[in-house]
Amino acid sequence: MSSRKIVIIGAGSASFGPTTLATIVRNEALRGSELALVDLNETALDSAARVAQRMSDAWDAELSISASTERAEALAGATQVIVSIEVAPREALWRLDWEIPMRHGLRQPYGENGGPGGFMHACRQIPHHLAIARDMERLCPDAWMILFSNPLPRLVRAVTKYTRIRTVGKCHQINVGYALAAALLAGQYGIDVPRGATLHSDPGNVGVIHALSEAGRRHFRLTSAGLNHFIWLLDLRDKATGEDLYPALRKAAEKAPRTLEPLSLDLFRIFGRLPIAGDTHLAEYLPWLHDPVADPCARYELPLYDWSGNEGVRDVLHGLMSSMAEGALPVEGMREAPSEGATELVAALGGGEPYLDETVNVPNRGAIAGLPPDTIVELPAVVGPYGIRPVQVGPLPTPVTELCRREAALVEAVVDAAVTGDRTLALQALLLDPMVNDIGRARAMLNDYLETFAAYLPQFQ
Repeated sequence: MSSRKIVIIGAGSASFGPTTLATIVRNEALRGSELALVDLNETALDSAARVAQRMSDAWDAELSISASTERAEALAGATQVIVSIEVAPREALWRLDWEIPMRHGLRQPYGENGGPGGFMHACRQIPHHLAIARDMERLCPDAWMILFSNPLPRLVRAVTKYTRIRTVGKCHQINVGYALAAALLAGQYGIDVPRGATLHSDPGNVGVIHALSEAGRRHFRLTSAGLNHFIWLLDLRDKATGEDLYPALRKAAEKAPRTLEPLSLDLFRIFGRLPIAGDTHLAEYLPWLHDPVADPCARYELPLYDWSGNEGVRDVLHGLMSSMAEGALPVEGMREAPSEGATELVAALGGGEPYLDETVNVPNRGAIAGLPPDTIVELPAVVGPYGIRPVQVGPLPTPVTELCRREAALVEAVVDAAVTGDRTLALQALLLDPMVNDIGRARAMLNDYLETFAAYLPQFQ
């Protein structure tokens, strides 16, 4: 029997929970493990536990499954702790993150992970993730925390800076890179691209991105590095021949339709390297996307997140999970669910076979030249029972390194402000953000944020 105890905090998540459960249950290396599920939503948690048990029974996984709304009950003796949580109500708070700066004349392109909205998001999320990490220090100090929550690099940095817990962040945004490469080189490889297909990083385009990403993975070997949601294509090879496809990619980019991530392709032409996280995420880290006169959001056709629409999607997914829990829907279809990367990390870190993970978020420690050692970078790494060893990718192009270095400095300011609740540090963090260009506006936004979100920000009271 396995000696692993895997804890999933946020197991009731409508989007993250089902696929993560399925990939863990079907993994032969994890057979016989203890699986402890945690969520504050009792109804969603109950559904997740029943679905996990159905999968375990159907696939002979022999898992010991428990569920609790109290994480301390689950964490004792854990070997790996997977965390994917959001302060609720997610969409309503995110909408306010975006709307409040608008009151003061700042139109953010997205408002989730960068800009003033990303700052507030971090301030709400960091205390809860630190609380989990501190419980882990007490109850399972040798366990790995595997983080999927956003804003990912700020959360990973907070845990690595303020606790002793070993932490790795995971994100699937590299799939946009495979999809973009497939779309650009479609003619050369006979890949079908739907007419008018868009690749903007929005849930409404998940189907197109998934299909093109799968096509890209069949043909290409991709290497990227940078920061989360700010990764850059370092190398693209034909999987069969090893041919360097960057020259063909540059040629294709010159004639690319505007539906294919126009901001990313513009930066590709300027800096010589292709950013591959998708325009909506990329835009959050740049100083050129908020000018009200130039209106770059319109020029690059950057969509806002569909807050109300995605609330509806979440309700539908919860309904499907409930139907699986009750037996009205079969679980067999989940056997082919795509992995978010958690199960591979759990298996390897827990004593399984080492493997090369194409994107992890870990402290830099010299892997990307020119960035501070403690900066949380996203890059390939070898994962095994000994831990996580980042690939030494060397330097990025000088201008790209500088853009990453600025964001790394901002992350430090945001983390310290979010942890301490120091209003002066919070103002400094806003003024370091590339979207903020006025001291008075920064003060006004901060005051408005702290008043609006007072109930969610006890550290500032």
